[in-house]
Amino acid sequence: MAIEPDEGDSDLGWLAGQLVGLTTDLLAAGSVVDVLERVVVTTKDIVAGADLVSVTLRAPDGGFHTPVSTDAAADDLDRLQYEFGEGCCVECAREDGPAAAHSPDLAVDGRWPRFGPAAAALGFRSLASVALLPDVRAPRLSGALNVYSRAPHVFDSGDRDALMLLGTHASLALAAAEGVTREQLRVEQLREALDTRDVIGQAKGILMVRRGIGADEAFDTLRRTSQNINVKLRDLAKTLVNRHHLLD
Repeated sequence: MAIEPDEGDSDLGWLAGQLVGLTTDLLAAGSVVDVLERVVVTTKDIVAGADLVSVTLRAPDGGFHTPVSTDAAADDLDRLQYEFGEGCCVECAREDGPAAAHSPDLAVDGRWPRFGPAAAALGFRSLASVALLPDVRAPRLSGALNVYSRAPHVFDSGDRDALMLLGTHASLALAAAEGVTREQLRVEQLREALDTRDVIGQAKGILMVRRGIGADEAFDTLRRTSQNINVKLRDLAKTLVNRHHLLD
C-alpha cells in the first residue's frame, strides 16, 4: 500500500528545495557581502513570520556591526543590542555564546531589561538568532543570523530549526568566501612584492651603470634619497626607471 506524504513531508521537501537553491546561489557568490545578502533574502523567504532579517559580525577588536540586512529597521534593532550589550544577536555572535537564542516576547523578557522594551517601542516583539560558526583560524571571527517579527510568539521550533540550517549554510559559505579572499590577498601581496623587487633591481642597475658603483652602494643611494625626499622606495625606483634619461 502506498503511503501518502503528509503535510510535514511536503514542508520538508519545500525546505530542502529552498536550501538546495541557496547552496547553488552561495557557490556562485563572488564576495563575503554577496554571500550574506543572499542568505538574508533566503532567510526572509523561508522563516515564516520574519519581518526583518540581519547578520551580525564580530570585528577583531570585539565590536559588532551589521554588514547586511533586509531593512534599515533591522540595523536599528541590532545597534540597540550592540549599545546595551543585550539581546539574542550579541549573545550568539560572541565566540563563547550559545548556538541559538530566542525571545517570544521582547516586551516582557526579563533577560534584557533595556533592549527588550526599546525593541518593543519600535514595534518588534519576537526575535530569534543563531550563531554563525567562528573561523577556525585567528582571529576566529564569529557572528549571528537574526530574524525579527512585529508580533509576539511567532517563531516556533520549526522556524528555529530552519534558521539553524540556514546559519550552518551561511557559516560554510562564509568560510569558503573568506578563504578565497585571503588567497586572493596573498596572491596580490606576493605579486606586489615581486613587482617591487623587480623595479628596485632595475633602478639599482641604472645607478650602477651611470655612476660606476656597486649593488650595495646603489641600494643605499636609493634608500637615503627615499628618506630625504619622503618618497616610498618603490615609487622612487619606478620614477628613476621611467625617467632615467634625465638622470644627472
